[in-house]
Amino acid sequence: MKHQNYVLKVVDAKKTDIRKALKDAGIDVRAITEVYSEEVPGQGKEGEDAEKKSNG
Repeated sequence: MKHQNYVLKVVDAKKTDIRKALKDAGIDVRAITEVYSEEVPGQGKEGEDAEKKSNG
């Protein structure tokens, strides 16, 4: 057996969603580490508009 490392770039995915998808595909995940994250100009975070509306 050998350990392998990969880099995965995603859009709007959570670590738990990635882990579940890989597990469902039969891939054993040892660790997921977020290396870099950035906001895309002109696009808010998921649920941000609803939160602003509820806070007034």
